Amino acid sequence: MKAIVYQQFGTTNVLQTVEEPKPVMKADQVLVKVKAFSINPMDWKIRKGEMKLMSGSKFPKHTGTDFAGIVEEIGSSVIGIKKGDEVFGVVKNMMKEAVSAEYVAVTDSLVWKKPANISFAQAASIPVVGTAAVTALEKMGNIGPQTNILVNGATGGFGMFLLQLLKQHGANITAVTSNQGTAFAKKWGAYSVKDYKKENVLSQKATYDIVIDLSGKIGYKTAKQIMKPKALFLNPTPKPIDIPISLLGNLFRGKKHIVILSSPSTKQTDVLLSAVKNGLEIEVNKVFPFAGFKEAYDYAEQGGYIGKVVVEIN
Repeated sequence: MKAIVYQQFGTTNVLQTVEEPKPVMKADQVLVKVKAFSINPMDWKIRKGEMKLMSGSKFPKHTGTDFAGIVEEIGSSVIGIKKGDEVFGVVKNMMKEAVSAEYVAVTDSLVWKKPANISFAQAASIPVVGTAAVTALEKMGNIGPQTNILVNGATGGFGMFLLQLLKQHGANITAVTSNQGTAFAKKWGAYSVKDYKKENVLSQKATYDIVIDLSGKIGYKTAKQIMKPKALFLNPTPKPIDIPISLLGNLFRGKKHIVILSSPSTKQTDVLLSAVKNGLEIEVNKVFPFAGFKEAYDYAEQGGYIGKVVVEIN
């Protein structure tokens, strides 16, 4: 089978396709013929060596975390999934495993049946950012119409899910995005939308109960100036050092710095599947063919697009 690998840390230039044998399944795994996989920021953070303390420096490495496809084989202990099922899923350890290949073997607990009303590209877009959005929602606690929430970088993949989930709770959402994202942010649930090229929320008088920085460009220290005395700052893109520092600091301050660490599970996926059933939109900004994987990663890393970027495998 064809697979995307890299032999050293670096830019997209280190990515290449190679021939590898099909994965050998374990008893609790399913073998999936991959039809699509999505691109997430963690893909290039690992590839560039920014996460080497967790990913290690052993090569070759693969890329990609969440996928959709058709079940080719099932392990001897697998129940509830059969050959031919259309599914989507995610690898257990994104630091060590990957899905950018024609076939992937994945534990059956991390594979779910694809809703018939969405495409493989849309389904592949769900696990990583969808789980992160559900986790962020859980960290926010009890929210409602009186909860003022600022979502910075609101119309990427993460924001797409988060805005729509927050809308279900009736939260008062201010979204910061680009001009091209304004209509999407309003449609997905934002009460107020700020074009970051025209308005600086940090210089305005408004303060918030919750600030979540999906762009990774504000940071807790800067966000404190627009946070209410007992507000939360949610950080979905932490550096390893942020985890212990935030935990220690929160013992002594009113304005909390909350690191979001998410891991896909059936409980969280059920929330997402229910939302999809009830009309949650999954915007796929651009789909690239497998042969154009370098272009896909270059495009994704530039940012500024709405929704998700996906690579399809025919």
